[in-house]
Amino acid sequence: MHRSRISTFLIDVKRDEVPDATAFWSKALGVRTSSPEGEPQFISLHDAVPGYVTAIQSVDDEPRYHLDIETDDVAAEVARLTGLGAVEVASWQGCHTLRAPGGHLLCVIPVHSDPAHFEQHSTVWDSE
Repeated sequence: MHRSRISTFLIDVKRDEVPDATAFWSKALGVRTSSPEGEPQFISLHDAVPGYVTAIQSVDDEPRYHLDIETDDVAAEVARLTGLGAVEVASWQGCHTLRAPGGHLLCVIPVHSDPAHFEQHSTVWDSE
């Protein structure tokens, strides 16, 4: 048995376009921004989507949106999602990037939200 939930909505932006994208999204959504300590590739968009982390992520790839799914058992969640048809395309520092049917990217990450919030809002899956 493990738990998972969508935790993060990311706006992936080419590195050299991050300042303009940050200015646009912060004003468009009416939110303040900050860069989390130790994670310079992210710009948080505070309270843009209540209950979820919303951020701009600097990437060396094409611009897109993607979701992060947090879980208390990364291996089990990756196995569950690949069993549903996703394909793993990369892994780095405990994060597994998958491509879902239809081509959309998502990342499976360890729990990073408040444990009580995770417990309350996650779905319980039977591991098989």
